[in-house]
Amino acid sequence: MHPSSAVTEVIRRRRTIKPNMMDPVRGIPKELVEELLENANWAPSHGLTEPWRFIIFQGASRKSLANTLQGLYKEHTSPDDFRPGKVDQLGQRPMQAPMVIAIAMRRGDRPKIPEIEEIEAVACAVQNMHLSATSQGLGAFWSTPGVLETGGMLSFLGLRDIDRCLGLLYLGWPKVGTTWPQGKRKPVAQKVQWF
Repeated sequence: MHPSSAVTEVIRRRRTIKPNMMDPVRGIPKELVEELLENANWAPSHGLTEPWRFIIFQGASRKSLANTLQGLYKEHTSPDDFRPGKVDQLGQRPMQAPMVIAIAMRRGDRPKIPEIEEIEAVACAVQNMHLSATSQGLGAFWSTPGVLETGGMLSFLGLRDIDRCLGLLYLGWPKVGTTWPQGKRKPVAQKVQWF
């Protein structure tokens, strides 16, 4: 197989596997997690700032994450927007996946590099992780609840005010009997203009 064919296959096979589709008790080997993180570390970044940071929750620490997410939602959501189902979801998801990785952008000391470029670099790192997970048959789900943007979340993760939490990456093996989702996309020709 031509090397680009293998890459193409993984890219087109990558799908969101939500935590409720994951086996919460089947652990992920440390060596595999380290491989995903190392692949993330090879993402491009302007000025080699490497702004990605990852905070890993597994085992009992997932409950601490769940409690924090629920508390921040209750604290920062107006009565008109408050949904009890959302509180439940924020508490359940970390317990449904054997591992959750908080994705952070640590703002570098080079203010000339725009923040958006640092965010884009972190997104590339997450894509590297997600593709690496897919290649191993490991499910992944990048979640971005609004509470991640609160000062309370930054404090919980040990981040500074100038840093950002860009999401939670849930990782886990699909439950036995789970069918890997099929994807579809509109034709790329509808999204391209040649000059």
